[in-house]
Amino acid sequence: MISVENLIKKYGEVEALKGINFEVEKGQLYGLIGPDGAGKTSLFRILTSLLKPTSGKARLSGFDSVDDYKEIRKIVGYMPERFSLYMDLTVEENLKFFATVFHTTIEENYHLIEDIYQMLEPFKHRRAGDLSGGMKQKLALSCALIHKPEILLLDEPTTGVDPVSRKDFWDILKRLQKTGLTTLVSTPFMEDAELCDKVALIQKGAILKIDSPQNITADYPYQLWKVVTDNNYRTFKILDKFTDKASAFSFGNSVHLSTTHEIPKQNIEKFLHTQGVKIKSIELIKAHIEDVFMELMSKEENLS
Repeated sequence: MISVENLIKKYGEVEALKGINFEVEKGQLYGLIGPDGAGKTSLFRILTSLLKPTSGKARLSGFDSVDDYKEIRKIVGYMPERFSLYMDLTVEENLKFFATVFHTTIEENYHLIEDIYQMLEPFKHRRAGDLSGGMKQKLALSCALIHKPEILLLDEPTTGVDPVSRKDFWDILKRLQKTGLTTLVSTPFMEDAELCDKVALIQKGAILKIDSPQNITADYPYQLWKVVTDNNYRTFKILDKFTDKASAFSFGNSVHLSTTHEIPKQNIEKFLHTQGVKIKSIELIKAHIEDVFMELMSKEENLS
């Protein structure tokens, strides 16, 4: 349903996309995972025909993003990173407006948004600008779906909303997937990757790895330790000098230490004790998507 081939986008001397390639199959919930500045929004604007690539091709349902832009706009539902609906219109007025633009009605495609609209209905006469972040998000998704698109493109849809609204939103995407809808969603939240069928990890305009979340974490090549101490920042700096270290990164209130080979916990404890570090806990853990991403990013930086 989506095919991206050697896609490059430059803004002057800045190369936002560096020849990326990936494919999204029909009915997949596909995640594009990366931090701010990775090139996600540039890619989405190209896919929606709002921006021309410098070179390369993007096709959606067989249509070229440049040559067939009118057809693409008929089959795509797009939810941009920033809330882009009409603040002065009510919930109901926004929905009616977007339905009219695509020559349809709310009633004709109500079954597509019924679950979402039931949450919005108590606020249907409220102006969009007065909604909470989570409700704005649900309204934007409803407007993107109202014309029954074949492909749904969501650019960081859960940024800036509370954890409960984020969970609700992903539950909605899973329900929509059961209807056969193909969805490409970008997010900076690594934990969201585990909710997708397949993910592409992207950083500085380049794709680092593509696979299912399960395969990506299963391929992690190192022994991984979670280290919690009385001063995690100092511990991170100290572990950077650990002889058996493959990598060390700060993760919230802990440090994740990857070792080049299997070692006993006592080796880490002994090293930290000699540095005067007070240990709270050290445990062997399974890698998460973020561990893989940090490792891949570190390798890319070393190569460059």
